[in-house]
Amino acid sequence: MRGRSAGNVLANPVLVGAVTVLVVLVAVFLAYNANQGLPFVPTQELNVITPDAAKLVEGNEVREGGFRIGVVDRIRTRQLPDGTTGAELRLQLDMKATPVPADSTVRIRPRSVLGLKYIEFERGEAADTLFDGDTLTIGGEALAFELEEFFNIFDEDTRKNVQRNLEGFGNAFAGRGSDLNLAFQELPVFFRDIQPVMRTLASQDAQLARFFSELGDAARISAPIAETIADGFRAAAQTFEALDRDPAALQATIERSPETLAVGERSLRNQRPFLRNLADVSGDLRAAAAELRTSAPPITAALRSGIEPLRATPALNERLGETFETVTALARRPSTGRALAGLSETMQTLNPTLRWVGPHITVCNYWNYWWTFLADHITDQDPTGQIQRVQVKEAPPNSPQAPYGEFGQAEPVEEFHAQAYGAAVDAQGNADCESGQRGYMEHYARGVEREKRIVINPDTPGSQGPTFTGRPRVPRGQTFSHVPETGPRLRP
Repeated sequence: MRGRSAGNVLANPVLVGAVTVLVVLVAVFLAYNANQGLPFVPTQELNVITPDAAKLVEGNEVREGGFRIGVVDRIRTRQLPDGTTGAELRLQLDMKATPVPADSTVRIRPRSVLGLKYIEFERGEAADTLFDGDTLTIGGEALAFELEEFFNIFDEDTRKNVQRNLEGFGNAFAGRGSDLNLAFQELPVFFRDIQPVMRTLASQDAQLARFFSELGDAARISAPIAETIADGFRAAAQTFEALDRDPAALQATIERSPETLAVGERSLRNQRPFLRNLADVSGDLRAAAAELRTSAPPITAALRSGIEPLRATPALNERLGETFETVTALARRPSTGRALAGLSETMQTLNPTLRWVGPHITVCNYWNYWWTFLADHITDQDPTGQIQRVQVKEAPPNSPQAPYGEFGQAEPVEEFHAQAYGAAVDAQGNADCESGQRGYMEHYARGVEREKRIVINPDTPGSQGPTFTGRPRVPRGQTFSHVPETGPRLRP
């Protein structure tokens, strides 16, 4: 009975197909979750705090001694104690890898040049062990050096040149296998013969290092004239092509060369004194040549800047000719002399005034102050049109004294303040800005009774210093006078 029942079950195609599909689904599920660990397999959880996840992904392996002992189950960002942002890795370790000593460490290592990573587990020797869910903290020393960081040390131009070199070498070696075989066959002989050459080059007398430095200087000097050198090679190619068209003439030239060289030997003997003197001159020119290296670029820039002005010089010279003709005609006129004499007299009159007025502007800034206080003078309407609304301070009403602007005044008006020709600087050019720099003085008038509150003397004793926006003294190079040199002499 049992045999027939088993046979009946296997004979049912629907049941067999269902079992097969179930097995395949289980296999696919196990394969899909293999990176996160197999289900129903016990593991120990270990957290790792790192300053950088270093491009790890969930499912990367944890290895010890080359054997897989777990996987990276989860990666999360984590705020580190120093305020920076790091990563927290949750590792699922197989139970065969437990217990884990407390001094164990981990390192993030590259698995291939394509960027795949894994965690290398280094077991410690401490007696204390880590429990499930404990945390390890690692520093930047546990992060592997990235290959792309190595390539990033080269700038963009260097990387492009490396690509060009690889492409050029690839094209050079492609299809040349037989030539490479011949080269490898001859290399032993080449290396044997090159040894004495290398010993000679390595000697101190050869000065090979200086050769390369001078070669670099030659290349740097030749770089600006690279196109000219290329033209020379093109011209040389044409010359050799012409020589190739007439081999007989070249042969005749070579045949006559011994006689020419013999004449040259005799001539060079006579040229030795000249060559010795030339060597001395060359030594003297070495310092000048060194200076020329630094002076040539500015000189070149100046010459290039002068090209356009020189091109415009002919037109300028034509206009200058007309200008000089006009100036000559002006100088020949009789009135020109009188005008220049009048201008000289004007300057002689104006200069003393400017010497006294100048410090009032450059030191005391009174020009700007005048315009600032001009706003107080408001225009007002009156029966005849407009007036400047300024109230003149005259004598009070019913006063025995006549008003300020009236003739016939017998006594000085009380409280009269009018310090004309106030100073701006002292005799040494230091600031002495008297206008607006002091309070209301009671009396300052020589020859007038002390009881009268009058201030009329121009120069107040002492130095008042600069104004708020003024200068401490006359600007360098400016001539000045601290008292008027023209007009009425108010000072005793």
